[in-house]
Amino acid sequence: MKKFLFVDLDDTLFQTPGKCADETDLRPAAYLQDGSACSFSTPRQRAFFELMDREMILIPTTARNHNALKRVGLTFSSHAIIDYGGVVLTPNGTPDGDWLELMRADMALALNGLKEAIDVIDRYSAQVGLKGRARLVEDYNTPFYIVVKDPDKQPDRLAQIEREALQDWVASEAGQGFYLHRNSNNLAVLPKTLNKARAVHYLRQQLQAEHGEIMTLGMGDSQSDARFMAACDYAIVPSGTQLAALTVAAW
Repeated sequence: MKKFLFVDLDDTLFQTPGKCADETDLRPAAYLQDGSACSFSTPRQRAFFELMDREMILIPTTARNHNALKRVGLTFSSHAIIDYGGVVLTPNGTPDGDWLELMRADMALALNGLKEAIDVIDRYSAQVGLKGRARLVEDYNTPFYIVVKDPDKQPDRLAQIEREALQDWVASEAGQGFYLHRNSNNLAVLPKTLNKARAVHYLRQQLQAEHGEIMTLGMGDSQSDARFMAACDYAIVPSGTQLAALTVAAW
């Protein structure tokens, strides 16, 4: 039986230096466009990756776009799910055409709402003196979602934007087709039609058609990862993460 691990990347297999300050023997795992290392893996993360890579096929399931995925220093040999599920890459690195066509149609319907959310975020930030500005994330000539980061890496400011600007908008008629995701220094506004679980379900069907009976595991650090992990046969939650605090560590 073929075994597959759908695995998130950032804060799951590696993380930024500030999140592993007490660790030793850190090694570069992801890089900026200028080639400098920006994320690192711990010995335990590397041991876990090596173990899983021996036993099953790993499928990155990430918010990263294709360019950012290529700057990850880990080797994957199969499919990949990127852009929060907006793009499914085949093993040769090209997009699954059927899935991309479907997502482009869905994202075209969501574009006006995304633009309105950008205006809500930027107008509020300017009014209260916050420096963060919303950015529309696109890949393969398709707009997918909005992200805002605080340049001073103060997550409380993102919580303020979420609480005082976006929650009312999402509750309004204009925002009813969207949801919010906040973790650390990332605040995202996403169409409800864009989610990793939807892409995992699609790819599982493809893999089952190709291989017959399969076993799937899901692994992620964030509350937003829970849906795609629940779509798998088993779920793995890294300790010390947002999702761990809401599940296993809550006891």
